[in-house]
Amino acid sequence: MKFTVEHTPANIVKVFPKASDLFKEHKIDFCCGGNRPLKESFEEKGLDENFILSELNTSFEKWNKEDHDVVDWDAKPLAELVDHIRHNHHAYLMEELPALGQFVTKVYSRHGAAHPELRELYQIYNEFRVEMEEHTIKEENEVFPLIKQYEQEPSEELLIQIRSANGDLEDEHSSVGDMLKKMREITGEFIPPANACGSYQITYARLAELEEDTFQHIHLENNVLFARL
Repeated sequence: MKFTVEHTPANIVKVFPKASDLFKEHKIDFCCGGNRPLKESFEEKGLDENFILSELNTSFEKWNKEDHDVVDWDAKPLAELVDHIRHNHHAYLMEELPALGQFVTKVYSRHGAAHPELRELYQIYNEFRVEMEEHTIKEENEVFPLIKQYEQEPSEELLIQIRSANGDLEDEHSSVGDMLKKMREITGEFIPPANACGSYQITYARLAELEEDTFQHIHLENNVLFARL
């Protein structure tokens, strides 16, 4: 298989999960806006499509020769996918968001005078935290039970309810995706200053991990779970 400009980032990541690293490097959206052909991203960002496609296909060819256990979530029961999102991505967020928030506050408090961008990071991070916590609670209390019910007892009425709720959730995904992009911009790609203390370095490293997990989380919901409904 060879990827072309007509493939979408979302479908490429389903087949080749490691492609998400390449897409992040070139700022190609594979989650919130992942259903557009690659060609559109190349044209919008002025990217060299031949270079990136060559890099993508070479990496995929090498990766394909290795032993990888890739889960085909399109083929799994909806309930299994919902539980995977809950136990992995949601559980991670509910534990990490308050803990990382303490680091963001500490770094801003100690270094904000010398690094004024930390004030904006502090503000956006806390907006992101509130948004994601409320979003997660809504999914777990309202949407996910409806999806499980629909899988057991499918009906048009349930499907309409779910699709209506998913529309709001996808809008929220776009909003938090923009916040993550802004945090990456503020932090200079999550690279701390050369003289940064340990807490500063840990904060930026954990922000990068949060971004990675959230993009994978949104990809699974938008491009697999919601798409199947």
